[in-house]
Amino acid sequence: MKYLLPILALFIFPVSQSKADDADPLKVAPYLLPGAPTFDLTITQFRSAFNNENPTLPLSEFRAITSNRDRENLTRAATAINERLYASAALERGTLKIKSIQLTWLAPRAPEQKITQSKALDYMAAMMRSFTPLLSKQQSLQKLNKLLSDSKNKRYFAQNDGALRYVIVDNGDKGLTFAIEPIKLTLSDTLSRQQ
Repeated sequence: MKYLLPILALFIFPVSQSKADDADPLKVAPYLLPGAPTFDLTITQFRSAFNNENPTLPLSEFRAITSNRDRENLTRAATAINERLYASAALERGTLKIKSIQLTWLAPRAPEQKITQSKALDYMAAMMRSFTPLLSKQQSLQKLNKLLSDSKNKRYFAQNDGALRYVIVDNGDKGLTFAIEPIKLTLSDTLSRQQ
């Protein structure tokens, strides 16, 4: 459990995008807002499917985390993958459906960095495929690398892709957090007027 402390910072200080990309990114995260959507998937269902689809990238059972800042409608859970990589989730209280699923990589010093970063990228791409099953392994790695490239030099970066939001919180040489969240799809004004 001592290894889970670094990822608690993301839960204690959740982020959302401000008007200026780098101006005070520590605001209320979108998944904490009233009426924020959930995936139609519990954390147990996600873990089971992930482990079946990725036998070389196992996820251990997620454990509930409590903090003084917990909100009534949210449960937080986390699991250590290794001493440098953690998975965590914000869950709808009661149903345990996923509101946000996150992987946090803590960057070590060289020469370990390339090895641990490669493993972290494999997990992130696999998590991407869990929510977009039509992506091949190669396509998910390419998409992830594009997101990481687009987020370069930004403390916080978010990009919507269909019904998903990808979020990257870059802590520089300390590592980064990659998250996937559901978003509400709404009809455009044009489509709404046509109906």
